[in-house]
Amino acid sequence: MADSVYKVIELVGTSTDSWEKAAKTAVERAARSLRDLRVAEIVEQDLVIEDGKVTAYRTKLKLSFKYEGGG
Repeated sequence: MADSVYKVIELVGTSTDSWEKAAKTAVERAARSLRDLRVAEIVEQDLVIEDGKVTAYRTKLKLSFKYEGGG
């Protein structure tokens, strides 16, 4: 494996269905503008509650991708 550098960003995905779909939404949206996505680590999960009912699932994740900065 060649020497590499990876950048890690933090994202929050949301879904009205599940935490898994919230995470998938975040990764798929990031993939539209970032290349070489490597690993996503779930950091936190929470719920949005309105009038005593769950209205949204939120998943915070750390996403790493290969850094190709100039140098």
